[in-house]
Amino acid sequence: MTNVLSRSDRAAVVAPLVEGNSIRSTSRMTGTARNTVSKLLLALAGACSRYQDETLRDLPCKRLQVDEIWSFFYAKQKNVPAEMAGTFGVGDVSTFAAIDDETKLVPSWLVASRDAESAIELMTDLAGRLANERVQITTDGHSMYLPAVEEGFGGLADYAMLVKLYGTPQKAEKRYSPAEYIGCQKTRIQGSPNPKHVSTSYVERQNLTTRMSMRRFTRLTNAFSKSVEHHAAAVALHFMHYNFCRPHMSLKGRTPAQAAGVTSRRWTVEDLIHLLEEAQNPKS
Repeated sequence: MTNVLSRSDRAAVVAPLVEGNSIRSTSRMTGTARNTVSKLLLALAGACSRYQDETLRDLPCKRLQVDEIWSFFYAKQKNVPAEMAGTFGVGDVSTFAAIDDETKLVPSWLVASRDAESAIELMTDLAGRLANERVQITTDGHSMYLPAVEEGFGGLADYAMLVKLYGTPQKAEKRYSPAEYIGCQKTRIQGSPNPKHVSTSYVERQNLTTRMSMRRFTRLTNAFSKSVEHHAAAVALHFMHYNFCRPHMSLKGRTPAQAAGVTSRRWTVEDLIHLLEEAQNPKS
């Protein structure tokens, strides 16, 4: 049970998890049983999810970028057995995220299927967290975002799509070589988006941070998530650590939560453990 561990022991377990280590490697590094690490992850992620859901409200975000990152559970979609096809949590799953291009805060994210229903859920949640009546939104060219922005924001969004254009790799190796970037196309969808801020660079960089900070997102390995519950827990812990604990270079050493005025100080891993302890032992 996770309550056997002291606060310092819990912090010692969480620290490698938020730096991209797997549950098994964290268990080996800290000498903590794998099941204990797993239970601590689930418990802490639940506390972090509830805290951010309550705290990330009336945010001053003005310009937001939205994208999704691919992952899979159990097996890649093409290898899912016929009897399990169509079951959420088996096969391809996406993690949606929105990022504020000024504070770098991630106010909303969602682990779900890559479809319009999931995009609508994300945009509706995002709209309910913002203090500004009108914001600018940029997504890629996926059609699922068209009804999602309309459903979530109505006409109160200056919305544009940015589609990046790529050619084929020039080198002989094509499978793992990045395609050559040849340009982009910006399309106004509604309102009056400022062309200067029609970009998905920050959210794409956030996708890279996500892959680097969670072992289960690493490509071409067997580190993929085996259950959607643990995957969602890792994502919740990652965004809590990213928003509240991790200083951002472009913010002069502040965290995104500090830049957005959500907190006045940079949190530590020990603060996350304290948050869990408060959730487990609420004041009467």
